[in-house]
Amino acid sequence: MHAEQSPPADDFRTGLITIVGRSNVGKSTLMNRLVGVKVSIVSSKAQTTRHRVSGILTDARSQFVFVDTPGFQTRHLSALNRNMNRTVTQALADVDLVFFVVEAGRFTPEDEQVRDLLPRDGKTILVINKVDTLKDKGALLPFIQLCAQAYGYAEIVPLSAERGQNVDTLLNVARPYLPIGAPMYSPDDITDRSERFLAAEFLREKLFRLLGDELPYGIAVEIERFEVEGSMRRINAAVIVDKAGHKGIVIGKGGERLKRISTEARKAMEELFGARVYLEVWVKVKSGWSDDERALRSLGYD
Repeated sequence: MHAEQSPPADDFRTGLITIVGRSNVGKSTLMNRLVGVKVSIVSSKAQTTRHRVSGILTDARSQFVFVDTPGFQTRHLSALNRNMNRTVTQALADVDLVFFVVEAGRFTPEDEQVRDLLPRDGKTILVINKVDTLKDKGALLPFIQLCAQAYGYAEIVPLSAERGQNVDTLLNVARPYLPIGAPMYSPDDITDRSERFLAAEFLREKLFRLLGDELPYGIAVEIERFEVEGSMRRINAAVIVDKAGHKGIVIGKGGERLKRISTEARKAMEELFGARVYLEVWVKVKSGWSDDERALRSLGYD
């Protein structure tokens, strides 16, 4: 049970903020930093985020509902990539504010394609991430000026999501753009996604991280069983690969790689759920799943 919450103040603000950008600019890292808890998976690989995931931050004056989106895809437009692009464009509709995330000192044609999707209502904040990686700090101001010339951003905020540098400034800048209204979620909620969904995502993250350059393109996770027994979560998960030859890559010699992936995923789930987790993982081959709309629906890509 939660303690009884005080009613929100008359000037309490609540809003939906979509976070968009090309792949690998740090959208998921930013959302996790904003929420203060890891709710969106992170890796250095492109296409790590494939679904729309919401993270929720509630304080005394406001409730921010952040929507992390996949990186917009411009190549290899399979059914999976078309699905991810639909997720991006849909997430830009009917929102109160947009965070357009770019990498400090680097604005690519892929960034331009995302910029062309932005709403023209003056409700986009340009978030210049990874400022800590700029070797020439003097290059930041010219980069800001260059970006400002091309689009009428409501605000421009440079920061480092990885280090947490200037993230509080982003919240303070964003707050006035949210409409006055009651919170949409409980003050204790941190995401709108279920534990079942998060279990699949955390396992997929470990696959991305631990397979390294051997990561097969066509890889996904399907939760076949998720049961809560008191404080225990019993989870059976299948790793879906596109080709029979990929199965051995995931399993590894003597099953050691799959064992390590499972162990690290279980620990991450236990930390998030605050409960013990029994996790059993195996590998299945579903040829062509990433270009099959029906298969995508069965794996939760809607």
